[in-house]
Formats: sequence, structure tokens, C-alpha cells
Amino acid sequence: MKISNLHAREILDSRGNPTIECELTLENGIRVLGSVPSGASTGSKEAHELRDKDNSRYLGKGVTKAVDNVNNIIKDHFINQELNQQLIDQKLIELDGTPNKYHFGANAILSVSLCVLKALAIVQNKEMYELFPGRKLPFPMFNIVNGGAHADNNIDIQEFMIVPKQETFKERLRCGAEVFHNLKSILKEKGLATGVGDEGGFAPNLENNYEALNLIMQAIEKAGYKPGVEVGIALDVAASSFYDVETKLYSIDGRQITGSELVNYYKNMINNYPIISIEDAFDENDDENMIALTREVGNKIMLVGDDFFVTNAEVLQEGINKTMCNSIIIKPNQVGTITETIQTVELAKNNNYIPIMSHRSGETEDTSIADLAVGLGINYIKTGSTSRGERINKYNRLLRIEEKILKGE
Repeated sequence: MKISNLHAREILDSRGNPTIECELTLENGIRVLGSVPSGASTGSKEAHELRDKDNSRYLGKGVTKAVDNVNNIIKDHFINQELNQQLIDQKLIELDGTPNKYHFGANAILSVSLCVLKALAIVQNKEMYELFPGRKLPFPMFNIVNGGAHADNNIDIQEFMIVPKQETFKERLRCGAEVFHNLKSILKEKGLATGVGDEGGFAPNLENNYEALNLIMQAIEKAGYKPGVEVGIALDVAASSFYDVETKLYSIDGRQITGSELVNYYKNMINNYPIISIEDAFDENDDENMIALTREVGNKIMLVGDDFFVTNAEVLQEGINKTMCNSIIIKPNQVGTITETIQTVELAKNNNYIPIMSHRSGETEDTSIADLAVGLGINYIKTGSTSRGERINKYNRLLRIEEKILKGE
């Protein structure tokens, strides 16, 4: 089946900022849409997100340049092209010609790459996840308290997540929703704000990060679950956001501490709470302390690299060589194509690094990461709290996938 047309447009993401959506049309008239999210807390080595920087519209965040790159350049190279994920992705990379997709923009490139994947599924009369061998539903990591760059409050750590351990995804989702609603009632009782941040978690002002953990423990128990047995806790620290490059100190809980002191801070948390995962525990360039933490607790919990690895196989290989972290966040827009995303997942698995599929804080209605998580056999998925439609639609997609798998369809 051949491509007859590509057309991109500027749409809005969940934060009301512009992003790109591509529409691919096949020669038989079938059309698919692929839209690309955007992050607030980003790694410096991520593939380039092309923005207009024209302050006269959308505060400089427009993506008409990326849209034009699809409509006026990329399109001409792919009309009458047979659907082939690897060949098309490779051609997109070659046409861009830069190491970080600076020319076309990773947002433009991924919008096309994602459409190809969706079109392949339709042509083969398959669900997207069925293009891959995996059939296992991931454990959701529900972001129920937002801080850092994802909320306008005083909490340092960016995401406090709960990880239900029930047997089915349906029951994991129910558990997450029940803990979320119980947390809301606890916050109300204490006179704390129940407004939500970018990813649907509550964003109250609290005394420190430990207070957030204590509130979550109370919510788990109030919902009728056992912390550590039925529900674990995960953190996305995003430590680059409170790191001073000049002093090499971290500002957390109202004080400045060294990297080695932060190692002890995490060890204390791990000893006192059922924490199963810590993401970006240090600044993305602080390899020394990340390696030290891996050595200290890497046999106990997941130590996740997001800004450290940016879904890039070459960067991940460097981390593997340094024995740094033992897990990696997977975000397709950090690298720019579906093929490169798959390569990074395979490299992680081959080296016993646990991949975690993830959304971005600026999301769209696209649910592709749910299918990719199942199809690629990824054990965990981050797609926000049990509120906000752009988060819930990924969870609902996973419910439908689980139902089809259980029915043997």
C-alpha cells in the first residue's frame, strides 16, 4: 500500500500550547492521524523540537515551521512510497541530515513516523500493538501529586506516583482511581488545595517532600490497600530543576545539600517508604552521584534515567558502560522516530535495564504509547493521574487492549 498524501497542521496540546498533527492518506483513501506531545522538563540531549519563536503568535511557541517542513518538503519525498517503517524512518533521518533532527524538527519527523505505524496496522487489519510480539499489560505509574516544573506549588519533587500491583490492568486502574479520590478527600479535610497540575495530580503547597509521601500513605490505607504489598510508590525527582551548576548543590526541602548528602536523603526515603522507583535522582550531568546511588541501592529499586538517556540508544549505551541507573524512560518524541524508539527499548532489555513508557506533560489525544507499551512488552507506563482526558484516554485504551487479549481476539 502506497502513501498518496501527507498533510500537517498546528493543533493544541493539553497545556494549550501548539503542537503538530500529521494526516497520512493511503492510495485506497484510508486516513490516519498522528500527533506529537511536548515536555516541560526536558533533557538537553533530546532531539530538537522545532518552534517558530515568533512572539507575535502563541507567545513564540508556534510550530508552523515544523508544519511547513512536512507539507512543503517531507511530503514530496514520500508520495507513492510503499509503507515500510524502517525505510521511511531512515529516509526521514537522512533527509534531515543533522544529529538531533534540528533541520526538520523531531516533532515534524515523529508526526510522520507515527502515521506510518498507524497506517501499517490498518493495512494489515491489526491493532497497533499487534504489529509487535508483546501481549503483556504494563503496570501503571499514576502521578497523583505534582510538583517541580509540573505545578505552581512549593514541592521540589516533580512527580509522586503510586504503582498498583494487582494482577489485571483493570484492577490496577481501579486501585489508582480509588487512592486518587481518597487523597482528594484527605487534602480537603486538611484545608489543602485540590487543584491539579499538568499531569492530573494534585498540587497543594506542603511543608516538604516527606509530607507528600505521608499523605499518599494515608490515601493508600484509606482506600483499603496495603502500602508496599498492594501499592508501591515511585518518584520522578527531576533533580536538574533544583540543581545549582555553579555551587554543585541541590536545593531540597528548604536547604542546600551536596550530591552525596542527596544520596543519603534518598536512602532514608527508601528505608521508610515503599519506594520502588526513583527517576532522574540527580542533575543529568551529575554522573558521579548517579553512579554512586546505583551502587548503593540499584539492587533494591528501579533507578530511572530520563534526562540522563533521552530515549537515545547511543546515550543509553554510555550509561550502561558507566553502570549508571538500571531503568530508562521511553518517550518517542525525545528521539524522533518509531524505529529509533524500538532500538532503544531493545538495547535496554538486552542489558537488563527496565524500560518505562511515558507520556509528556503537554499531551494530545493520541493513545499510541499505550499500544507501544503492550506491543513492545514494556513492564511499566507513565501517563499521568486518573484525571484529565488526555491522560485517561491512554488508560482506557489499555482497558480495551486487555479485554481483547483476554478474549483471545
